[in-house]
Amino acid sequence: MEWIERLNSAIGYIEEHLTDEISYEQLGRIACCSAFHFQRMFTYMAGVPLSEYIRRRKMSLAAVDLQGSDAKIIDVAGKYGYSSPTAFNRAFQSVHGIAPSAVKNEGVSVKSFPPITFKITVKGVEEMEYRIETKEAFRIVGVSVPLQKDIEENFAVIPAKWQEVSTDGTLPKLVGMMNAQPVGVLGVSTCSDTQPWRYYIAVASSGDKGRFEEYTVPAATWAIFAGKGTNQSIQELERRIVTEWLPASGYEYGNAPDIEVYINPDPQDAQYEVWIPVVKKQVKNQSFYHRKEHHYQGPQQI
Repeated sequence: MEWIERLNSAIGYIEEHLTDEISYEQLGRIACCSAFHFQRMFTYMAGVPLSEYIRRRKMSLAAVDLQGSDAKIIDVAGKYGYSSPTAFNRAFQSVHGIAPSAVKNEGVSVKSFPPITFKITVKGVEEMEYRIETKEAFRIVGVSVPLQKDIEENFAVIPAKWQEVSTDGTLPKLVGMMNAQPVGVLGVSTCSDTQPWRYYIAVASSGDKGRFEEYTVPAATWAIFAGKGTNQSIQELERRIVTEWLPASGYEYGNAPDIEVYINPDPQDAQYEVWIPVVKKQVKNQSFYHRKEHHYQGPQQI
C-alpha cells in the first residue's frame, strides 16, 4: 500500500501547485522514481497523460473562477501559468469546448474533472511470467533521439526513428556489430533525472563503434517479461506490467533505463522482452507529501 500512497501523495502535490510550476522531477521524488517512470506509471494507471490531466484540472478551476465573476480572463490565465491569453484560450476550449469569455454568461455548461485517486485492485485473471536478473554494466552502440519531457510526445518520435533505421540500412549494420549480451536489437530509454533523456536503437557490442553513438547501461536488477506479436502488443505488455504486476510484486522502479530487447524485430511478428529496472521495496517510517488513505481504481474517466 505504501507504493499507492506515494502516488496519491504526488496527486496531493499537484493539487497544491495548480497555480504554481509543477515539477515533474518533484513528482518522481515523491513517488520514489524518476520523472520519466512517474509519467509512465501515471499514464497507464489513469488512462490519460500527466500533462493532459494537469491541464484538465487547471481548466476546471479556471472555469469556476470565471463563472459569474468580474475576473479578467488575462488574470485567470496568469493564475494558472499561461503567460499568453491565446494559449490559455486554446487550452480552455480544448477542455470545455467554449471560449473563456462565454463562461461569464449564466446557464453555460462547462466540464468538471475532479482529482484522481488510486487504489490497488489485483485481478490475477491472466498469468504473467517473468524472471529477475541482476546484470553488470554493458555497452551499447547505435543511434538515438532525444526524449521530450512530456513522454506522450515521444509516441510519434520513436516509431519514426525505427522506420528510419529500418529503411536506410542502419539496422543490418547494427546487427552485424552485435557481439555481447543481451542478444537482440535494443530499444533503450535513458531516463535519469540528472542526464538528458534519450532513446537508443542499438545493440550490445564491445567492438569499434564506428559512426554510431555509444552508451553504457549501468549495472542494475531487472524484471524481465517475454512477449510476441505486434508493436501494439508490447505496449499492452508494458501497461500490464505497470498496472497489474508492479503494485503487488514487492518491487518498485529502480534507477536504470527501460529496455526493449527485440529477438525478432519484425514489427508484425516480433519476439521481444521488456526489461523494467527494479529494486526491492523497503518499508520505511517516513512522511510522504500527504499521508492519506487513497485508492487506485484502474483507468478512470476524467
